[in-house]
Amino acid sequence: MPSDANDPDELSQRLRTAVGRLYRRFRALRAHDELGDAALAVLSRVRKEGPQTLTALSGEARVTPSSMSQTVNRLTAGGYLVRAADPDDGRRVLFHLTESGRRVEGESVARSRAWFRAELVAATDHERAVLAEAAEILRRIADSPAPEDRA
Repeated sequence: MPSDANDPDELSQRLRTAVGRLYRRFRALRAHDELGDAALAVLSRVRKEGPQTLTALSGEARVTPSSMSQTVNRLTAGGYLVRAADPDDGRRVLFHLTESGRRVEGESVARSRAWFRAELVAATDHERAVLAEAAEILRRIADSPAPEDRA
């Protein structure tokens, strides 16, 4: 245990390490032929939020539209998304989830949820309460503006 658990530098390092290890664990749960993180995130977003524009998807992922364009092109070529004109503005394109996209995203989510749920069930009530509080704090930090965007 570090000498000062509240020291921002030490805590930052410990949290980055823990989050990185958790992320790698979730990735290890995926099937070998499964889509990558960016593609699964797009499928998840479209499943949760409904049809999305390229701009909305790239903004949510914090990537450039050209980078997101590559991702959605692979997903449409693979049959996981389809393009359709926006009924409110025919100049815009919306990406819709296909049944295949829904199945692949659902299977991936189900595997990671099952493992994580089992770990949480094995934790004590106190540990789950601490994790619930930490989850809210981490979400707030993740959603905070980048340093260059702060005024």
